[in-house]
Amino acid sequence: MIIIVWGVAGSGKTTIGKALAVGMSCPYFDADDFHPAANIKKMASGQPLTDVDRLPWLKQLREIVDAYDGQKRAVLACSALTASYRSILGFGLPHVRSVLLDGPESLIARRLKMRKDHFMPASLLRSQIALLEPEHGGLTINIEQAPSALVQVIQHWLQIEERAN
Repeated sequence: MIIIVWGVAGSGKTTIGKALAVGMSCPYFDADDFHPAANIKKMASGQPLTDVDRLPWLKQLREIVDAYDGQKRAVLACSALTASYRSILGFGLPHVRSVLLDGPESLIARRLKMRKDHFMPASLLRSQIALLEPEHGGLTINIEQAPSALVQVIQHWLQIEERAN
């Protein structure tokens, strides 16, 4: 099983994803680590990525998703903003669990402005929000709680999911 923690930049994907992976004693993957240098350069200059920019990246991430079909577990943090991106990533497959981190734009913008040493500028938040298609078949969680509380909610939801399957 792979749990994909997704949402716009600044929603807490890395923080929550890492903490969830530690709590589950499983590997953690950050989709940002798989962006080619050209994508990072483009975003760092304030330009949003296009679907053409994203496709090779999404296909590489799908290989990770497919590697966790079975008893192994992992957590992947990824923006996965549109239904078409999520389809490429394998959302809807029996071994994929979807957790959308959602919250007020003002909170997310504050977080982005406080970040240091990250290629994604706060100026791209509006483009991500415009692209976001939040409908999915998983858990949507409000990020206005402490990270530890969010991880507990996700873990509880995963236990319920496992019992149901």
